[in-house]
Amino acid sequence: MTTTTRLHYLDAVRAYALLLGIVYHTSLSFLPIFIGWAVMDISTSDWVSVFVFISHAFRLEVFFLIAGFFSCMTLQKVGIKGFLTSRFTRIVLPFLLGWILLRPLLVSGWIMGAESMQGEANIIAALVTSFSDFKGLSMSLFVGTHLWFLYYLTLATFLTLLLYLLHTKLSQFTPKLAGRMHFILVHTLTRKGLYLLVIPLTTCCLWYMQHWGVDTPDKSLTPQWPVLCLYSGFFLFGWVLFNHQNTLADFMKLSAFKLGVWLCSCIAAVMLSRYQMQYMHEYYLQIKVAFVISYAVMMWTSCMLFIGLFKKIANKPNAFTQKLADTSYGLYLVHLPLVVWLQVAVAELTMPLTFKLFIICTSTVAISLFLIESVKFLKNIFMNNFKSEPKKGMRHQ
Repeated sequence: MTTTTRLHYLDAVRAYALLLGIVYHTSLSFLPIFIGWAVMDISTSDWVSVFVFISHAFRLEVFFLIAGFFSCMTLQKVGIKGFLTSRFTRIVLPFLLGWILLRPLLVSGWIMGAESMQGEANIIAALVTSFSDFKGLSMSLFVGTHLWFLYYLTLATFLTLLLYLLHTKLSQFTPKLAGRMHFILVHTLTRKGLYLLVIPLTTCCLWYMQHWGVDTPDKSLTPQWPVLCLYSGFFLFGWVLFNHQNTLADFMKLSAFKLGVWLCSCIAAVMLSRYQMQYMHEYYLQIKVAFVISYAVMMWTSCMLFIGLFKKIANKPNAFTQKLADTSYGLYLVHLPLVVWLQVAVAELTMPLTFKLFIICTSTVAISLFLIESVKFLKNIFMNNFKSEPKKGMRHQ
């Protein structure tokens, strides 16, 4: 594949996977069971639980897979130095700046959520408390942010780059061994080999999670190894797919068989998840084994169908999709404080659940877009003024 080709359907996949994350976070206040989220709405639904359960199984996995694909493309296009520069600008810098800017707003949202469930929220007091919380950085460095995925994306990128450099050196000094490894890789990435490889590896990662499903490692900078292995595996898989187009085509091919397997695995995983807290059940371990297998199958088939769907419906240039793809990353970075504040605002209102969901999602996207465009506008003004200033020692004509 040439590095200049723009894959419109993958732009759409990345954009809508991140937008799905906004809907996912919006839905958390409507769960029928309190999970420690900022606030619990008076309107709840069991169907929201099903949506949250299934979407959590693949939305970030798709993002990491696509990130690996485009990272390999970027490396081949700009080289190691340009690749490291772009990764620092797109991943590390947003993580550092986003944490500083967004953390107080998120903490204040949690404070107001707790207050609203007990009576009435005090916005000013919540903000003051959240900013004073910076004093306890050493105790709660990673708590209260949703940008942990950038931290794990950085680690996954670093690990994959190490493997790439190792393979490059191996090809130079021991070409026969490198050729055998490439032969094994190509044959592993056939349809049968692919499923026989990724499903067991994913199952192993899921088995060692702290909870059933995929853990959210947002409490510490110390990596949770099952989570890191899982997301790094999807990143590496996307990286490899860039150079194996036949495997990519088979991976995202839509079929009735894939749809049937996905549906059965979803039903099985949802039903089995009910036994998570029943530690004394006679067949608890057997049920967990069945759960992690069905969850792994649901995860991979969801990724296949999600990418395949956009390959079918968004494979041509589209101005709206391209604009959405260009802004979706920024939308996801800034969305969570807005979501939490809006959830708190509507939590006690007697409105239909779907209307609340719609209001929160659309308002979040609209406000986020306004903030992003405002920052771009101010940046352009600053850059234009900077360029227009004459350099010292130069004469005006």
